[in-house]
Amino acid sequence: MNPFKEKAKKPEEYLDSIQKLYPEQYDKNETSPYTKTRIILACGAEYEANWHSHQMLRHTDDVDLKRRISLVRFLEKQQQQYLAQLKPANESILETTIAYEQLAVDLTAGMAKREKNFNVKKALDFALLEDFDHLYRYADLLDEDYGIHAEKLVGKYTEIMPGRPTVAHHRHPFDNVKGCISAKKNDIQTVLNTMIITAAEQQTMNFYMNVGAHYINEGGKRLYEEICLVEEEHVTQYGSLIDPNNDPFECSLMHEYVECYVYWSNYMTETDARIKKIWEYQFENELSHLHAALALLKKYDKKDYTDVIPNPEFPAPLELKENVDYVRSILASTVQYTGKLTDYRPISQLPEDDRYFVYNANFNSPVKDNPSHKVISDYVKKHGKDYRFQISEHPVPALANREIDNIEVGVVPSAVKLKPTDGFKPL
Repeated sequence: MNPFKEKAKKPEEYLDSIQKLYPEQYDKNETSPYTKTRIILACGAEYEANWHSHQMLRHTDDVDLKRRISLVRFLEKQQQQYLAQLKPANESILETTIAYEQLAVDLTAGMAKREKNFNVKKALDFALLEDFDHLYRYADLLDEDYGIHAEKLVGKYTEIMPGRPTVAHHRHPFDNVKGCISAKKNDIQTVLNTMIITAAEQQTMNFYMNVGAHYINEGGKRLYEEICLVEEEHVTQYGSLIDPNNDPFECSLMHEYVECYVYWSNYMTETDARIKKIWEYQFENELSHLHAALALLKKYDKKDYTDVIPNPEFPAPLELKENVDYVRSILASTVQYTGKLTDYRPISQLPEDDRYFVYNANFNSPVKDNPSHKVISDYVKKHGKDYRFQISEHPVPALANREIDNIEVGVVPSAVKLKPTDGFKPL
């Protein structure tokens, strides 16, 4: 599908009443976990477009332009608010958090499996293991504080066990910045991947920052704080991949194109008939925004959409589904990697005084009191072993012991011996 060739209404036709903006919530016990993650994903795409529009507003003195982008921005906010309200009142912050992390795992893995740009794939594979570990930490907190097994929430589609331990995620900011892509020289799937994963991680960081301080106990508050800082690292990593050469009007067009693709993908893959109708309506809504952005591009830049998106046909729909085997393979081969400027390196290849070791040791001092470690170590002290859901033995032997929380993997070079052929491999 080429969304630019689809007929669109005027944006004004989608201005709704407050009654229409409050939907019937989903049933948290019956709804597919991937329906929940699709909702979160769409909210993230909306936030990115909305925030870009706010920045445009603050950097122009053209009043007519301000009005035109403000109309679309308000409609974006309507969409985001409507989707956010699909969450039922009886779903706790922590239950929602499990959905955020399942989205991070299966979205990232799904993108990495079909990513053609090797550097983008490495970034996806790298952060995948960190979000996978966050899911495990939050799942143990959920069982401890609410007596709920997260395997039910993820539908047993996503394993819950240690990834690269969260204590290993803390890097100097210099090592989170990666090289940007050229949007015009890369496959449209790569361009979409960089923008969508950035939006998803930004949404996650914002959510943890806003809700973490309201958690029911200090251990949970501190866990949200720590993982929120890791999400900042991820947003930096992914955001630095995006082509920085588009002007504000080109960026607006790209944001609307991405949103159209997300809604179309959600519609094509949704299993809930009621929610599927929502995706259809929101896609049609988003088409009006895309065509409005195109009108601005033509007026102010004197360009057509092909000047920004040379190949605008949508690739295959973005599908959220299980990726157990893929995650296991990346765990087994790259769990000992860290960021090194614009690339990634096994920590065994770093000098003892490398910036990573110095920064990480300072951040985690003392490591025994690190929040992500304590949530597991405290759980083990009380229950004798951690909470996990896994289909077979852990692919990293050092992480197989359920009676201790390993805080050396990813931090101590000798903690895991990787095979010479292991690591990030081109497709």
